Amino acid sequence: MKERIAKLMARSGVCSRREAERWIEEGRVQVNGVLLNSPAIVVSEHDIILVDGKPLPSKEPVCLWLYHKPKGLITSHKDPENRPTIFEALPKDLPRVISVGRLDKMTEGLLLLTNDGELARKLELPVTRLKRIYHVRIYGHLQENKLKEIAKGITFEGIHYQGAEITVLKQSGMNTWLEVSIYEGKNREVRNLMSYLNVQVSRLIRVAYGPYKLGDLAVGQIKKCPLKEFD
Repeated sequence: MKERIAKLMARSGVCSRREAERWIEEGRVQVNGVLLNSPAIVVSEHDIILVDGKPLPSKEPVCLWLYHKPKGLITSHKDPENRPTIFEALPKDLPRVISVGRLDKMTEGLLLLTNDGELARKLELPVTRLKRIYHVRIYGHLQENKLKEIAKGITFEGIHYQGAEITVLKQSGMNTWLEVSIYEGKNREVRNLMSYLNVQVSRLIRVAYGPYKLGDLAVGQIKKCPLKEFD
């Protein structure tokens, strides 16, 4: 069976499909001794594929891990500023994994990791409508009219955000804990929604991603999780 090379690379767990396409354009991938300059090629598992001169790893069973990301770590394999990354903090006996989406440096909580690029892509796509739930501690006054606007969907700084569900969990003076549910997971989406509300974020924790929950997983802890149906 033949398929696009980026998809095959993602299935091997070496990278995501998007990363594979970029690596090909950077001249890092060979097929049967020929250096590729475009991802527009189909291959099979019988072709000899080298990435940075090394063969693709053998296909392992698809696995998923739940990781409680601490704040202060970058969700990236390499950081140009040499900041600490989650992959440097993971157990050394863990196989090569990629993250399902990202959490920014100061965001804590649930991060899904997998050895399968196609699964990562499927979990990330907005069309799957997987609910991402965050607990957010804010400082400032909430404006009811703006909360209603966010529920319907807003455009903020040129980016459109679909409707988000926001519930007040706890309030003490000017400090409030909110539960925010979103479905797209755009870059810094929750923080941008809070900026639209004109409040300051002092803590941001993701507590759920679709059917997967953070639960009592300790900060920095990782555990293997059975795959769940979400179609």
